[in-house]
Amino acid sequence: MLDRKPYRHRFPLSIIGYALWLDHRFPLSQRDVQELLHERGVQVSHETLRQWNIKFTPLLTEELRHREPRRGSRWHLDEVCVKVGGVKHWMWRAVDEYGAVLDILLQEHRETEAARSFFIRLLGEYRVPEAIHTDKLWSDGAARRQLPVLHTVEHVQVVSTARCNTLIEQSHRPTRQQERSRIGFKRRQRTQEFLALHARVSNLHRHTRTTVSAARRRSNQTVALRLWREAMQQAA
Repeated sequence: MLDRKPYRHRFPLSIIGYALWLDHRFPLSQRDVQELLHERGVQVSHETLRQWNIKFTPLLTEELRHREPRRGSRWHLDEVCVKVGGVKHWMWRAVDEYGAVLDILLQEHRETEAARSFFIRLLGEYRVPEAIHTDKLWSDGAARRQLPVLHTVEHVQVVSTARCNTLIEQSHRPTRQQERSRIGFKRRQRTQEFLALHARVSNLHRHTRTTVSAARRRSNQTVALRLWREAMQQAA
């Protein structure tokens, strides 16, 4: 059971999970993952890796989200421009005061309705926050006023050009690295699914590259890898 083969799959869970972990943990292209598996004697085609992502990415995202601890009550929101298939999109991202990603949402617009959709998505998963930190985008304030549940929530606006919202700005960096490694994103649905799981994996390994002692860091890595394997078992 620890290394069973999913239905209609030629490879066991250990190999599938390892391939998906490489793909979402590090800024690698699927060709890079294919070569790393080849070095270990595993012959996997590029199309097989793509099919694994299509099948397991949404399931793993949900499994990891359910295993996350309770998040902080201060939200930091920002949006960044990404191109998907050559078309400009806006990736809305929210993190808590500790830097953990709460959620992301890829949308074509940056208006009030887009901000409202993102707020509703967050409120469907988390409790009403104590404070919301945004830049001076007017859509955030307008969307907040349309939702009565947020009327009593403190709204802190920062100057985005001064990079005051450091937590959210740092959280965008891994996405940019993945974008460069893949030479851009191609399809909106696949991009949303990939980035959603990438955010959960980033949360999972958030304490594995810190300035703590080596023993503590290795312990954090062990816990993160155990949770990944457990999620993979449930997803399959």
